[in-house]
Amino acid sequence: MVGNKRRHMGLGGYPDVPLAQAREKARDARQLIEQGIDPIAQREQARSKLIAQQSSHKTFKEAAEAYIEAHGDSWKNPKHRAQWSSTLVRYAFPVAGEMLVQDVEQTHVLKILEPIWKSKNETASRLRGRIESILDWATVRKYRSGENPARWKGHLDKLLAAPKKIQKTEHRKAVAVKEAPDFMQALRKMPGTAARALEFAILCASRSGEVRGMTWSEVDLNSGVWTIPGDRMKAGKEHRVPLSAAALKLIKSQPQIVGSEVVFPGTKGGPLSDMTLTAVMRRMKVDAVPHGFRSTFRDWAGDQTHHPRDVVEMALAHVIENKAEAAYRRGDALEKRRRLMNDWAGYLEGPYDRS
Repeated sequence: MVGNKRRHMGLGGYPDVPLAQAREKARDARQLIEQGIDPIAQREQARSKLIAQQSSHKTFKEAAEAYIEAHGDSWKNPKHRAQWSSTLVRYAFPVAGEMLVQDVEQTHVLKILEPIWKSKNETASRLRGRIESILDWATVRKYRSGENPARWKGHLDKLLAAPKKIQKTEHRKAVAVKEAPDFMQALRKMPGTAARALEFAILCASRSGEVRGMTWSEVDLNSGVWTIPGDRMKAGKEHRVPLSAAALKLIKSQPQIVGSEVVFPGTKGGPLSDMTLTAVMRRMKVDAVPHGFRSTFRDWAGDQTHHPRDVVEMALAHVIENKAEAAYRRGDALEKRRRLMNDWAGYLEGPYDRS
């Protein structure tokens, strides 16, 4: 009897619980009842607490996978998600993957980061930020509590060298401004869609990915404007590109392939691969990369023209870092940029007759 209620309580089955042990368990239960405690309710509470604890226990690996699942769809670049996973698998999981996320401490974070902090600092810095985000997520989800051991400011910055002091900046190799016209002359002699795509990218000072994914629906041949949707832009915002006469002529010379919307299609009608334009430059035996022509354009505009700096930055689709300036800048200086791009095309034309 528990209070004024008759209850049945199992003590475990024979032979796992021999008779002597069953008698001991029954005696313990009676003592609890005498103390005003329901032994059945107590056992149920203990079981419930254990289940609750188990549901709140998550390994660092499970927390990382849950974080990526929760946020991965917001990352527009599939490579970003792949890089998240690959760095965690390679560096973090061997140290803390099977640990409960609540037990991850500063010593574990340092054990992950220190071996690569100097040799691969850019990777290590990004990895630190990813670990910090995962641990923050785990804290909000009540899987851990306390300070975030991967936090940089006021914490790891006291233990590790600042990235800016040890990172080796490697700029993408670019063709010198004075050599650009000769390169364009040679490029125009190269056959193939990839060569035309590279030529167009140079004329527009665009990223190769923007050009490779370009579709006919994005181009207005009448107004001479190429509108790149936000989901294809690095900054996530729609970008209008005024086409110079040379760029417009090149576009009009491209055949429209039935069944393909891509302006510069690959062999199967889809976009060119990300290494195709680089391969063109390698065949030309030029020690540079397509993206480097954006630097060439920037150097030319800054050193050899009087075009305003903000117009040049807009042509490169760079984000305005000054928030106050960005808030007031509503237009995109399209016609000013058209004059800039026509001047750039004229410079690339050089003294050669390409009519």
